[in-house]
Amino acid sequence: MGCGAGEVLKQLQQRLDKDCDFLGCDISPQAIELCRSRANERLHFELGDVTKISERFFDVILVLDVIEHLEDYYSFLRTIKERVLYKIFQIPLDLSVQTVLRANPLIRDRQRFGHIHYFTKETALQLLSDLGYNIIDWFYTAVALNLPSTNLKNVDQLRAKLTALLAKSAAERDATGLYLRSQLELLHSLPRLADRILEQLRGCVSSP
Repeated sequence: MGCGAGEVLKQLQQRLDKDCDFLGCDISPQAIELCRSRANERLHFELGDVTKISERFFDVILVLDVIEHLEDYYSFLRTIKERVLYKIFQIPLDLSVQTVLRANPLIRDRQRFGHIHYFTKETALQLLSDLGYNIIDWFYTAVALNLPSTNLKNVDQLRAKLTALLAKSAAERDATGLYLRSQLELLHSLPRLADRILEQLRGCVSSP
């Protein structure tokens, strides 16, 4: 859910059994357009909310940087709770003493990334507990600058898309520019994030 450019699913597909099926969903047409080059026979992408476009029961759902954007995240979390065996969330921890005192970082992220909810580690975990989730494990993920990727090919592809974007009209740049720039910033850490997700999944499967 909120598959973005589809790179996390692509990285997971390269690491998991070839018989696994993957479905990426995003409400952004620009995101789904970026995903097209990554789609294949067992990796599909659809425009829309996964809770509304599919009645399937899933083994695992990845909800990466989504909760902070949803107006009613309680309803979303209640819906997926009964339709997925394992859930993996990535929730930005925007709240800190510094961001509260300075305020500007919260406003900047709200304007830049569309965050309308803010969390600490404690409030994020308590949210899931309040809704009846059994939290198996949690961990911090580093920002892109702390986890540089050696996969420069994907970065070059996104850089090329940004270059092409500059040649478009002002309206088109306004519609897609911010999204592409944020994807470029986050792409560095995705391969290692995929590895960490796999570690967690293997731990779930091996647990009694």
